[in-house]
Amino acid sequence: MPNQQPIYLDNNAATRVDERVLEAMLPYFTDFYANSTSQHIAGLSVNEAVENAAWQTADLINADAEEIIFTSGATESINLAIKGLADQERKHIITIQTEHKAVLETCRFMESIGFEISYLPVDKDGLLDVNLLNETITAKTLVFIGMLSNNETGVIQNVSKISTILKSKNVLFMCDATQAVGKIPIDVKTFGIDLLALSAHKFYGPKGVGALYISAKARLKLLPQITGGGQQRKLRSGTLNVPGIIGLGKAAEIAVNQLKEDKNRIEKLRNKLEIGLLQFKGSFVNGNIQNRIYNTSNICFPGVNSEKLIMALGNISVSNGSSCSAVTSEPSHVLKAMGLSDEDALSSIRFSLGRFTTEEEIDIVIERVLALAEELKV
Repeated sequence: MPNQQPIYLDNNAATRVDERVLEAMLPYFTDFYANSTSQHIAGLSVNEAVENAAWQTADLINADAEEIIFTSGATESINLAIKGLADQERKHIITIQTEHKAVLETCRFMESIGFEISYLPVDKDGLLDVNLLNETITAKTLVFIGMLSNNETGVIQNVSKISTILKSKNVLFMCDATQAVGKIPIDVKTFGIDLLALSAHKFYGPKGVGALYISAKARLKLLPQITGGGQQRKLRSGTLNVPGIIGLGKAAEIAVNQLKEDKNRIEKLRNKLEIGLLQFKGSFVNGNIQNRIYNTSNICFPGVNSEKLIMALGNISVSNGSSCSAVTSEPSHVLKAMGLSDEDALSSIRFSLGRFTTEEEIDIVIERVLALAEELKV
């Protein structure tokens, strides 16, 4: 088979750790290994580095360092943000049908303890009708939970309009920005976001570390989900993952400086890939192509089973966004919510490019995907 070098186009699942990030992390495994809450000089030195990482992370989203809580990743951040509101008087939560499972499953838990959850639909382009959001809000609505950029399609919601509505109704805004942080400019103050979840491994940092931004307003309402030594202002107890936090901070710092450069280069490659792949007869892009993150293309190849195509691609890593088990494969809940048939949803593939994607790789992917899709078409 031609060119067996690995080609990785699944950057929405995980990214390669930037060498500059790894270099920043390594000393905190070997030289600066003290507990960051210890009161001796070694501990205070490590704590200073952690505080710097908090500032770096905060700077990426225009927050303050004291508004950042470090977690094990966006899933934990989402759980803290939602479950942490469990004792509030208002018992109504609004979210979107195309949210990540971390949000949807946590909302189902909240239903089990007495909350009412409204799961709003999207249109065929994956966009929420903000008028419907406005109509759904009641006097009992506590929080709206919405993604900034969808993990499967890259579709970006109209955060400004959403925020305006929520502010006028005194409803909290919890945003899963996992796929957007480090890729596009985010300003939690301008966007009116009260809670924001992120993961380092989505923007060239290490796995197993993330953060939750908590506004002053949300801080007053939030209960910790992990109790113990009272670290991180008693909101998330436990010894900090210092090397991971240093990596997150460094990845954030790099992202701030490279946002424009990354966007310009990656978007050109994404567009080239998309134009090439849409040569396949009947193929189409899933999701709104104007309001979309620049690294993502979700394409349906009608009549082609996506799992078979992924397996046939071998050294080329892409995703179909499906929930798979050993027994069965189900169509993506995101694509189904957008109105795709089971057949078309199971014929769709997500291509997500990254900082280390090359034009040569894009040329190879276009050639291989088109050839294999023709072979597999039924």
